[in-house]
Amino acid sequence: MDVSSGSSGPNSREEPVVITGIGVMLPGASNVNEFWQDVRAGNSRLGFLTRCDPGRIPVSVAGQLKGFDHQKYLPDLPDAHARRYSRDALVVMSAIEEARRDASLDGSEIDPRRLSLIASSSRGPLEWVSNALEDPANDSENFGNSGAMLRGLPGCAATMSAIHSNIQGLVTTLSSACVGGQHAIGFATELLRSGAADAVVVAGYEFPLLSVIYKSFASMGKGVLSSESEDPANAVRPYTRDREGFVFGEGAVALCLERESFARDRGAAGYARVLSHRALNEAGHPFGMDMTGSVTAGVVVDALAAAGRGPQDVDYYMGHGTGTPKNDVAESRMLGVLYEGRPRSGWPPLSSVKPVYGHLLGAAGLVNTAATALSLHHQCLCATANYAGAAPDPECDHDHVGEGARPAELDLAVSLSFAIGSQTSALVLGSA
Repeated sequence: MDVSSGSSGPNSREEPVVITGIGVMLPGASNVNEFWQDVRAGNSRLGFLTRCDPGRIPVSVAGQLKGFDHQKYLPDLPDAHARRYSRDALVVMSAIEEARRDASLDGSEIDPRRLSLIASSSRGPLEWVSNALEDPANDSENFGNSGAMLRGLPGCAATMSAIHSNIQGLVTTLSSACVGGQHAIGFATELLRSGAADAVVVAGYEFPLLSVIYKSFASMGKGVLSSESEDPANAVRPYTRDREGFVFGEGAVALCLERESFARDRGAAGYARVLSHRALNEAGHPFGMDMTGSVTAGVVVDALAAAGRGPQDVDYYMGHGTGTPKNDVAESRMLGVLYEGRPRSGWPPLSSVKPVYGHLLGAAGLVNTAATALSLHHQCLCATANYAGAAPDPECDHDHVGEGARPAELDLAVSLSFAIGSQTSALVLGSA
């Protein structure tokens, strides 16, 4: 999709879109300031897995959302209603309300018919479905109230959030694995530039800490899931020689996107501009990805061209950075194609925040985008935790901001997402 930026009227295809609010419900972070402190410094929030028993799967670490209490973020939600909602819906609703508070986008700021919501989750309410199937009390006569029918729907979290927040525009949920969050941003930007909405909330969520999910990913073989670790903070080691894969994280991230003219008229500042998005299905192996780097490089070039820019203009890349053998190498080879002829020392920095909260699958693209937007806003690169002092993979031996947060002059950044299903996505952000 083409969402190129420019500087004309409010209903023009060329009007800039800005990210005005960020809300998170993640391990150890329940607001934008806590999130920024974690991702900028590479402060890992991973711990030992206690949510479920992975059985014979040798994993011991996860990013677990602990101590969550929806009443702190949804004080006006009646208890009788809250009891009908699943945990994932309450977490998503809370993240959305945090994003709206951060953007100062409450009910008095916008016609609710001009506000939309697009969510992303790779598996929807699988935690609730799994628990419901395993509970012997859940027979046809004892399954609970009518809320049970709603809680099992993939779009439940978005629908409940829209009802609670009086969002009357388009409300939908995408499921595109790990690129879904960026797909949602792309569609949201199209809605805004077409004039169909003044603001769009984009939300990603995932709750994959279930034995069935561990078994399904372990079936893909060694190097996908990080194995048992004595030090949870060191479990995910992107771009290093001894990386073993990723760990799962859970939670939700929400962003408020607005047409720049609408945000300006109501006095709202922006963290970053959304300049363009490009998504591609490689139509190759469902579990593999192009390892030459040329396909991803082509997607990045197309996304940059849609923004009227080129690879020479990019100051920073936020990598998908899963710590898996193929992903990390593919990203480095992409840089090699984009900057052919330059020494590795001249490549733009590329970092990963996967060691901080783990891999949130359908929300991963929004974790990346939020971190990239804040990097532009604060003019500071996010660290790649666990890279300093480790032996780099020879193919990934370039600048990953391993030493810690780094002040920098940033104007243009690219956030990358890759997904099972042969999917690649690049989102171009500019400073606001």
